[in-house]
Amino acid sequence: MLGVNRSILSTFIKSTATMAVRSQPSSDMAAFRETLKKCNHVAILSGAGVSAESGIPTFRGAGGFWRIYQAQDLATPGAFAMDPSLVWEFYHYRREVVFTKEPNPAHKALAEFEKRLKENGKKLTLITQNIDGLHQRAGSQNVIELHGSLFKTRCTSCENVEENRNSPICPALEGKGAPDPKATAARIPVDELPKCRCGGLLRPHVVWFGEGLDPEVMNEAEDALESCDICLVIGTSSVVYPAAMFAPQVASRGVPVAEFNLEKTPATHSFHFHFEGPSGTTVPKALAI
Repeated sequence: MLGVNRSILSTFIKSTATMAVRSQPSSDMAAFRETLKKCNHVAILSGAGVSAESGIPTFRGAGGFWRIYQAQDLATPGAFAMDPSLVWEFYHYRREVVFTKEPNPAHKALAEFEKRLKENGKKLTLITQNIDGLHQRAGSQNVIELHGSLFKTRCTSCENVEENRNSPICPALEGKGAPDPKATAARIPVDELPKCRCGGLLRPHVVWFGEGLDPEVMNEAEDALESCDICLVIGTSSVVYPAAMFAPQVASRGVPVAEFNLEKTPATHSFHFHFEGPSGTTVPKALAI
């Protein structure tokens, strides 16, 4: 679990304790569209399910391994401190995979919908747990990256954050990162790993297990969710905190929440709408208003 602010968690517990449980969310697409037409600020919460349809590995559940490791084995401050070469191999592999993938119909539909809303004086805020940047590549502009980005680095010395789309990110990682369980670790010396202009070791600018979200990013997301008049939850399992708290909190205020997912999630019962199926199919249909 990612680090969770205690006051936020307390608020979530109180809100869900008083929330009226809906026996069955509606799957009426026409009714959803009519509701959506009346809204002025649409908040979107997107997760790994959206990117999975573009072929991005989720590293969750059975089979979600890179070599013999799962993400929680490597995506931690402790793992990076102990073996920065191995962690950089993992993230180099992930970066290179994303370079070969393209936004899918769900990404494109969200970007086009944002454009149409803006032309009509309305607003869309896209809050994503994904770190692959596919929403932006599809054309989405108002994107809040809760968990950071594969294509940003942060210096472990001076804390400077910069975008970096070099391929490879440094010469020593070229050809490294093969996911084969039999692959041998590269054991790259620290002085050959990605470095800041100040000379400090760079790390991926992503939120690792055991780390809290950036307070500024969290505040920006909460402001959007507090001011929205509808919320769409797309391709997220609603089990990773604190993002799992967002949509139920919105629903507890009586604001319509629509979930688009391959299956029901622990929070589905609290939402107004639920549409099962690939987001690349359901989302473009839902936003065609």
